[in-house]
Amino acid sequence: MDYVKLETVMRRLALEAGDKIMEIYNSDDFEVKSKSDSSPVTEADEAADALISAGLRAAFPDVALVTEEQAATHGESAMDFLIVDPLDGTKEFVNRRGDFTVNIAWVENGVPVRGVVYAPAKDRMFYTLADGSSVEETAPFDKDKPGALTPIRVAEADNAALMVVASKSHRDQATDDYIGKYATKDMKSAGSSLKFCLVATGEADLYPRLGRTMEWDTAAGHAVVTGAGGKVLNFDTMEPLAYGKDGFANPFFIVCSPSVELKSA
Repeated sequence: MDYVKLETVMRRLALEAGDKIMEIYNSDDFEVKSKSDSSPVTEADEAADALISAGLRAAFPDVALVTEEQAATHGESAMDFLIVDPLDGTKEFVNRRGDFTVNIAWVENGVPVRGVVYAPAKDRMFYTLADGSSVEETAPFDKDKPGALTPIRVAEADNAALMVVASKSHRDQATDDYIGKYATKDMKSAGSSLKFCLVATGEADLYPRLGRTMEWDTAAGHAVVTGAGGKVLNFDTMEPLAYGKDGFANPFFIVCSPSVELKSA
């Protein structure tokens, strides 16, 4: 994979998709449909998916592509592939809460090594550079060239006063019980893969996810966290979360700074 080309293409497509999403988000009304698993899908998901997948296929025609909105891409698993969630946090989008993101990632040998997470309603964009390190780019964004870039790094955690982030739409008792094992200073709620990015920037130390997710939900955020020095671990084994699994479903997982003293389930 040409990482320099990949950085440029992923960043531009994320921004273009973000523009399309915000055009629909700011309209008076938009259609919301239900997928086979009863999760919502909007015309913004579909428009962003069409734009991103066409751009990736044009730029990398020989690379496998997995995208949430195209069931035909969910077939045989692979070790090296591009993976896309064109609009992560559709519930946040539908409720006009702003916590939704565009996610594009490159998985190599089952590991997300490059990715971009763009939150267009919040003017926040996080991505890995060609060298694998993670940055946040400051708005306003120019599609043709990056603006001001700030290197991001996970925090040195204070285990007596941890900053925790949890899902806004998918909180449950099991998650609260697990968080209760830690000494916490504060807890934030956030939607979509923004939770990964809050750990990557040091705004949070720990994000446990004891709920259903798919690889397209997590790959881009996983790459950004790794590039910022953080970890994404299988909740049960404490091994790095692997990708290219049959069906692309994830087990429960934990995102954290390496300095967090993790508790067992």
